[in-house]
Amino acid sequence: MTVTKKKKVRDYRGSKTHGGGAMKKRRGAGSRGGRGRAGSGKRSDSQKPSYWKDWEMGKHGFTSHSRNVVVATNVSDLHREIARLVEQGKATQKGSAFTIDLSDIGVDKLLGSGKITSAVHVTVKSASARAIEKVEAAGGSVSVSEEALED
Repeated sequence: MTVTKKKKVRDYRGSKTHGGGAMKKRRGAGSRGGRGRAGSGKRSDSQKPSYWKDWEMGKHGFTSHSRNVVVATNVSDLHREIARLVEQGKATQKGSAFTIDLSDIGVDKLLGSGKITSAVHVTVKSASARAIEKVEAAGGSVSVSEEALED
């Protein structure tokens, strides 16, 4: 047997307070003492000592100056942007091969995501093994200035 129940909201249509009791109740944040950490003091702007110990405003921690930020690009990005870089004079074209030093455009590492079909001779600080493999498969070369090759 199917039981049809009417929604509770329907009961409150036309009701002034929708089941919330008196008008002064459920009025706003004042009925719960304010929002957030409001009302933490006994009078005026003073605050209770329990709030002093875990006050979390302002800046915290420190900034490490020894952090090594590496700017990287993928072989697909290099393939897409090589013609624009030749126009800007940041890469050169000899025949069908391109030559570029990635440090001139602020790139530290070459990564192997994507495809590359043109022969590109790249000089870069570091490169992943997969990036070197893809560039060489396209007929180019990668000269890495750092000794360590990373994956």
